[in-house]
Amino acid sequence: MYVKSILDEKGRNVVTGGPQLTVRQAAVYLHENHIGAIVIVDRNDRIAGILTERDIVAAIARSGAECLDKPISSIMWGNVHRCDEGQTVDEIMEMMSSLRARHIPVEKEGRLVGIVSIGDVVKSHIRAIQHEAEAIKAYIAS
Repeated sequence: MYVKSILDEKGRNVVTGGPQLTVRQAAVYLHENHIGAIVIVDRNDRIAGILTERDIVAAIARSGAECLDKPISSIMWGNVHRCDEGQTVDEIMEMMSSLRARHIPVEKEGRLVGIVSIGDVVKSHIRAIQHEAEAIKAYIAS
């Protein structure tokens, strides 16, 4: 299974924001959309950074509540690990595991086209195992 299959099934909508958003605004976006990360994009939909719930918690732990009124560019990750639609679920699982990342933005021709979360990868992996088990049962039964 490939990243493209995950995006085709779940959709390609990604909650994004510009680097001028405040940490407080980003926290509201995360909460209202029930998500764990916001991808920061420039005017051309090119990935400029990523901000996760963990980044906000770490900023509050370091600086206190005053960090909430700072721009997210002050705490976001600028060196974003990305993938493309042609990568396999196994490759993404390995990437997420080694990077300890829960969200990987997906690019096509340098532009953001989706995001894959650890939950998406686990669901995909479980489905593949279930299909394999069904195929084995069908083979044994025939």
